[in-house]
Amino acid sequence: MIVITAPTGNIGRRLLSLLVETAPARGEELRVVVRDPARLPEAVRGRVEVVAGSHGDAATVERAFAGADAVFWLVPPDASVTPEEGFSGFTRPAARAFAACGVGHVVGVSALGRGTPQAARAGLVTASLAMDDLIAASGVAYRALACPSFYENLLEEAGSIRADGAFTDTAAADRPAPMVAVADIAATAAGLLLDRSWTGVGSVPVLGPQDLSPDDLARIMTEELGRPVRYRRQPLGELRSALLGHGLDETFVEAVVAMKRAKDEGLDAGVHRAPQATPATGFAQWCAHTLRPAVLGTPEAADAH
Repeated sequence: MIVITAPTGNIGRRLLSLLVETAPARGEELRVVVRDPARLPEAVRGRVEVVAGSHGDAATVERAFAGADAVFWLVPPDASVTPEEGFSGFTRPAARAFAACGVGHVVGVSALGRGTPQAARAGLVTASLAMDDLIAASGVAYRALACPSFYENLLEEAGSIRADGAFTDTAAADRPAPMVAVADIAATAAGLLLDRSWTGVGSVPVLGPQDLSPDDLARIMTEELGRPVRYRRQPLGELRSALLGHGLDETFVEAVVAMKRAKDEGLDAGVHRAPQATPATGFAQWCAHTLRPAVLGTPEAADAH
């Protein structure tokens, strides 16, 4: 029995799609925890057991983890609470339930940066790493998927790229860093959940095939979109003001700013790029299949690539 949390999110829905097709042949049953079961794809509703509720709720996870062998754990973002409450506070009931229900293996979505000089002052990343420690202390075999920034974050810039030919971030234009497609995170999680021969506690970096700077991203986007794209570096103070202007909690905003500062100082740099279980998606490939339709509004354009 594999339990999937956040099954309607960017990573979870891809993971669920993979496991629905592969898990039954291995004798695995699937159970999902979801606030609104109506958001599950119709094609999978009859093929999984559904536990309705929040996986941050003690009673819900006790029901969901009963009889489970493995759990996919992902904390949904919450800008209304402190990072510690958002990550460890949300996870604490599940950590107790892992032990009480005898769950053997947990795969969680986390972040790069453990062991770096920036790890203790990286805001949201620091909180995510503390969550990993909490899960590891529950006694389960645990693998933290150590992820860099997602390609998919650029979809939030699709309107700006379309209208102004520009995207914005806070990193130095020439600083290379790893990135990853969410599909690759889902594929890595699926492999670990289906083959539970691993033991102990560890991190699994999930990376794209090469480190890329914002200038590299602009160049590749220009090539794939067939129109000029440039990078605009946003000062951290400007980012802070913009987020506060949206009414976000000040503690959460400071954690975002701290994470962005740490990334620009090399938080994600230096990770060993070991062979991954599945081929990594290149940025140009992702642009052709995902960003191009979002920017140009022509889904058929992706098929040409």
